[in-house]
Amino acid sequence: MGRPKTRGMKKQMRLNEVEEISLLNKWIESQKPDSGSNPLSLGPLPKDAKIGKFEDGKNGTVFSRYAGVRKFDQLPISDKTKRGLKLAKYVDMTDVQRAALPHALCGRDILGAARTGSGKTLAFVIPILEKLHRERWSPEDGVGCIIISPTRELAAQTFSVLNKVGKFHKFSAGLLIGGREGVDVEKERVNEMNILVCAPGRLLQHMDETPNFECSQLQILILDEADRVLDSAFKGQLDPIISQLPKHRQTLLFSATQTKKVKDLARLSLRDPEYISVHEESVTATPTSLMQTVMIVPVEKKLDMLWSFIKTHLNSRILVFLSTKKQVKFVHEAFNKLRPGIPLKSLHGKMSQEKRMGVYSQFIERQSVLFCTDVLARGLDFDKAVDWVVQVDCPEDVASYIHRVGRTARFNTSGKSLLFLTPSEEKMIERLQEARVPVKLIKANNEKLQEVSRLLAALLVKFPDLQAVAQRAFITYLRSIHKRKDKEIFDVTKLSIDDFSASLGLPLTPRIRFTNLKTKKKGVFASSIALEPEEQDNEAPAVVKQDLLGEDLEEEDFALRPHEEGKDVEKSTKDEKVSMPGTRVSKKKTLKINLHRPSGTRVKFDEEGNPAAPLAIVAATTGTEVALDEETRKDYYKKVGEQLRKVDHVDKKVEREKRREKRMKEKIKRKKGAMEEEEEEEGHEDSGSSEEETGRKRKRAKKVDFDGNGDGDEEREGGKINTDSVSIAELEEMALKLITQS
Repeated sequence: MGRPKTRGMKKQMRLNEVEEISLLNKWIESQKPDSGSNPLSLGPLPKDAKIGKFEDGKNGTVFSRYAGVRKFDQLPISDKTKRGLKLAKYVDMTDVQRAALPHALCGRDILGAARTGSGKTLAFVIPILEKLHRERWSPEDGVGCIIISPTRELAAQTFSVLNKVGKFHKFSAGLLIGGREGVDVEKERVNEMNILVCAPGRLLQHMDETPNFECSQLQILILDEADRVLDSAFKGQLDPIISQLPKHRQTLLFSATQTKKVKDLARLSLRDPEYISVHEESVTATPTSLMQTVMIVPVEKKLDMLWSFIKTHLNSRILVFLSTKKQVKFVHEAFNKLRPGIPLKSLHGKMSQEKRMGVYSQFIERQSVLFCTDVLARGLDFDKAVDWVVQVDCPEDVASYIHRVGRTARFNTSGKSLLFLTPSEEKMIERLQEARVPVKLIKANNEKLQEVSRLLAALLVKFPDLQAVAQRAFITYLRSIHKRKDKEIFDVTKLSIDDFSASLGLPLTPRIRFTNLKTKKKGVFASSIALEPEEQDNEAPAVVKQDLLGEDLEEEDFALRPHEEGKDVEKSTKDEKVSMPGTRVSKKKTLKINLHRPSGTRVKFDEEGNPAAPLAIVAATTGTEVALDEETRKDYYKKVGEQLRKVDHVDKKVEREKRREKRMKEKIKRKKGAMEEEEEEEGHEDSGSSEEETGRKRKRAKKVDFDGNGDGDEEREGGKINTDSVSIAELEEMALKLITQS
């Protein structure tokens, strides 16, 4: 236990701190790089050069140049920050740090673009700590810095790096993210925080609800993954936040795919920002240590291909990207029941924060497969290398692809990625090549393909609850394709819908309604209108003329094999059909009734067993002729009629209750489905923090309650009343109620 600090020691420390700040300000001011210059173009300092302040006999006090240096301890930063960097084992700077830090330390606004895994987090964490340190910021000064991240996981990771590097500073920092309890506790302490790491939704919640919360003294604003934060999904949250922040501040924007839109930059009130793009002139837009492969796979073969891939890579850490939350849930649950021989995890925006962080930690600890949406596509740095990134569904654009594959091959480590494209999505290969993404087209070895569709069909029979999940996965995937803007690549009418449904194990193809889709049936996607193979684009993409697989993709590796040189790329599996489960029922089959078949007659027998004429039991016999007694017949009909009316009254009552119960169940199911569809409109998951993104409300059909008690027997949709099984008297009674109510 150390000796307690005396008043004199504390005073001396303050004096030393003031002297250090003065020295740092002079150093930064005297050697700051020219605006618009690239520090990477400057050579390193000589090995015998003195660092910091030194005396020159001719010029007096001289400071060393810090633009272009390669180590953190050569920068004009405080001793506390240097100690934190050293403790966290950060010694040498990456390219983006060397380019951005000299400008950021001068107080300039920055637009930073660099590959994923290049160290962008430290490029803004160090300027934050130094800015507040030189301003001698204290808890009484309030919020001095805000870091906005699009997802909770990325915000938590940034908070962790901030704690490590800023360990010796006295600043208070808070992590504000949704999906967890403790809002009231946050409200009590948020005004005392100096640095806030937050998601947009949670920050806006505190701005609206927390008493006395204000950011008028804000010194620096950080947008991590800026292009995502600035897009339309967060517009309703970011604009109100920006409107409450002071315009005179330093703003830093960092992302792997940086925005240059004037409209976006104007929203943030940037002042002559420095554009830092350290890899803009590079041959590739992705790390050179990343091996990227693409495989053409029909939509109905995707799960077979994914299952086969997992079965042949049981000793790997695999990250699998799917388009929607329901797909993640279905594939995870189904594959888990089939036991592939490797731990399976799932993560999406609908999960609670504690569960998400738990899954994230478990995936880091051991080799496993993690099924996820785009919630994990941005910024996250896994402590242990991810061996494979598998994109089962095509990303929305090239930027999304770059962010997804960026989860592997980080910080000069090696990694591999595999992208599944349907035949109608082949144009994505051209888009990737135009964006300097070197992908290699490969083929699957069908001999090693393990068909999982039959197993899924049997699984849905054994677990009926899983069938509903499969239906939602089917629907949400097609909806996500339909909503994509790039119709050259994403065309839902070119997908084999029936085969895709069967590949999920579904006995029938669910009916799907799309808006603005011109088909044979208005607003209804008929599975029979899928284009035939000869109607689709048959132009094959160019194949990279290289050894496509190298040493890593041998026959054991699920037999991903390249095309033979000199041969055109085959439209593999385009005309192939998935063998359907035997229990699958075709929707086209209808029940045929023979109208000309002979009709039977009801025969009555008397007590002696002889056939009697119709109505003989109510007839009176006179001699040898059978005469019908009218009075007896009327009495009999009256008696039977009374019995039928009694039974009919009971039957109608039971039927009404059944219909009411059925409608209530359907209403609950529709409401649940509508809520899930709203969540799936993530701008795709993606997004990452579903609780923090504002969804559009869906319009629902109105229900008319004729009884006035909320349990009406009939519904009116689109101005029409369902009159099935309703008598004229009941219709008159309902009409009378409507007239009296109006």
